Amino acid sequence: MKDILSPIHLSSRSLSVVISQRGNVPSIVYWGASLGDGPIDEALFDRPVHGGDLDLDPPLGLIPQQRDGWSGLPGLEGFHLGNENLFAHLQITSSDCSATKAVFDLADKHTGLVAHVSLEINDAEVLVVSAKLTNNASEKFVLSSLRLALPLPARAEELLTYNGRWGLEFCERRSSWFDNVETVTNLHGKTSHEKWPLMFVGTRAFSEQEGEVWGCHLGWSGNYEIVADSVTEHHRHILVGERLFTGEVVLESGQSYETPKIFAVHSRSGLNGASQKFHQHVRAIAKRDEAPRRVVLNTWEAVYFNHDFATLTRLADLAAKVGVERFVLDDGWFKGRRNDKAGLGDWTIDQKVWPDGLKPLIDHVANLGMDFGLWFEPEMVNPDSDLFREHPDWALHDEKYQMLTGRNQLVLDMSRHEVVEYLFKGISDLLTTNKISFIKWDHNRNLHAAKAHAQTRATYGLLARLKKAHPHVQFESCASGGGRIDFGILEHVDRFWTSDSIDALDRVLIQRGASRLMPPEFLGMHIGAKVNSVTRRTHDLAFRATTAMFGWLGIETNLLALAPDEITELREVVTKYKSLRPLLHSGVHFNIDNPDSRIVTHGVRDADCRRALVSVTRTQNSPTGYIDPIRVAGLSPSARYSLTPLYFGEKRNFALHRKLPDWLSNPDFTATGRQLEQVGFVCPPLMPASSFVVAIETANS
Repeated sequence: MKDILSPIHLSSRSLSVVISQRGNVPSIVYWGASLGDGPIDEALFDRPVHGGDLDLDPPLGLIPQQRDGWSGLPGLEGFHLGNENLFAHLQITSSDCSATKAVFDLADKHTGLVAHVSLEINDAEVLVVSAKLTNNASEKFVLSSLRLALPLPARAEELLTYNGRWGLEFCERRSSWFDNVETVTNLHGKTSHEKWPLMFVGTRAFSEQEGEVWGCHLGWSGNYEIVADSVTEHHRHILVGERLFTGEVVLESGQSYETPKIFAVHSRSGLNGASQKFHQHVRAIAKRDEAPRRVVLNTWEAVYFNHDFATLTRLADLAAKVGVERFVLDDGWFKGRRNDKAGLGDWTIDQKVWPDGLKPLIDHVANLGMDFGLWFEPEMVNPDSDLFREHPDWALHDEKYQMLTGRNQLVLDMSRHEVVEYLFKGISDLLTTNKISFIKWDHNRNLHAAKAHAQTRATYGLLARLKKAHPHVQFESCASGGGRIDFGILEHVDRFWTSDSIDALDRVLIQRGASRLMPPEFLGMHIGAKVNSVTRRTHDLAFRATTAMFGWLGIETNLLALAPDEITELREVVTKYKSLRPLLHSGVHFNIDNPDSRIVTHGVRDADCRRALVSVTRTQNSPTGYIDPIRVAGLSPSARYSLTPLYFGEKRNFALHRKLPDWLSNPDFTATGRQLEQVGFVCPPLMPASSFVVAIETANS
């Protein structure tokens, strides 16, 4: 065991985390850019004791404690039944550390509570923090909260948080962070559309490429709370944890509670640097980069509930013709499911619609060279279902109160062993008896008057069992679109459905927000119909294709309604995508600052800086028709690059002009990486709701 007063310095190539052991619980006193290898004196972080209050400087412990003089939100709240002591007093009993990891054991010798705290910098230079609380007393302990605190320096003056709604998730909101407290509290029972457990804090006017940024994500798919406090004790900090209702977690003697993991990053190169570290973490733990992410056709917006073998086989024929690699049969295949009012919970194939089962369709799809996927919504039940009629007590509904449905459905009580066993057997039997390679796992109703903690843990457990039993099956997390995207569910799924709206104009911003945390190749980005079903806006194929191109590509439209030339054009898009897929799904993704908020620019480059793709989108008209030069950072400064526009279809969505930039018609044009970073390339004038994509390659490659 180290000297209890010596600070612990965790470090990687560019990140340092300094942990003080002077208090009763460990405190992070620094989290940011590397401090080098030299010794660090604890006095570097010592503060004066002001008059008019306590005779000590109250520490911001990793678990802030009222009994240590902390006057803000405490980290640990709860009580033992039959005991009036509301505030525990944890103290360090042991610590152990390496260059990148520190673990601490804490205990309250009077209450029987012990805690284990872990901090680790992983290979992606992401700080991962978690805690485990155990009740060793004979009395039950009612846990109200266990939050962990991360400090921020005074120069972190701005917050970037996320809100939204169904069909318009991951909207970014900027706010000043000075002498105020901002709280993100989610009580939807799932990660939610309205809130997202991701927060960035940065220096004033931090941007895509500039400024110092700290990012924090809670890897949890249930309720949560993130409190950004720049007031209490002049300790600027964020307090992060699961949001528990009173009585939701009660620890019997010997039982433990584990917090969701907190993932924290630091960047000196704006939001890009922070996001890229999150992306490296996801790619490292997922380890799914070996197989190409197959082009998907989802049948929902083609046929909805109107399942018909002849129609679906003709749809599959056209899907194969345009280059689709996975055919996914969405909602409507199971017993009694002719609309969204019945059937959920009865996970058997509807014999009236499929008298010979799904095998004929699956075989037809396989003969076309595609694999087959299926939609489920396992955590839900319709009151109009055999399951509910047989087991009404399995639903999270108290008969004493009015039934509260959403999309005509209730939630199954996943904390019941028999419910999970029923679901595992039903889904596993279908996967065993049918050649199914993919499951779209949906979640369309918020949880109300329910224990979200138990629901979330049980869902994780069910997914883990299914993955183990059927390792060849890929799973997609969908919750009415982007309502469950986080690092908690990531451990159990391979793909995320980003939003139920495939409107290309909305998707530009939805996908930018979602890709702050997730690499785009994990996000389902589909080419929808010409007229969007949610917004009723009309967009041409070129715009829909370029918007979907940078993620996990799919098609969600009725191919049977397309003209032959539209099928040909779509096939060309898919072919081009497949040629770009190795770069798109392994490269470094970045966003590019532009003074005009109506211009959204992003791209991807390979690890060797030999190739890059850049997309420039005009969302709406500006006071000027000009677009400021697009400056591309991260290329090799002295290497020369050629620029080639990529078009999707014959239409060029240039705004009215008399002349285009010379480089567009000059095949011999080249520029150095330094020139492209400092000067940039000139973009042609664009119409609203259109994109321009440029391939950048070393001139001699």
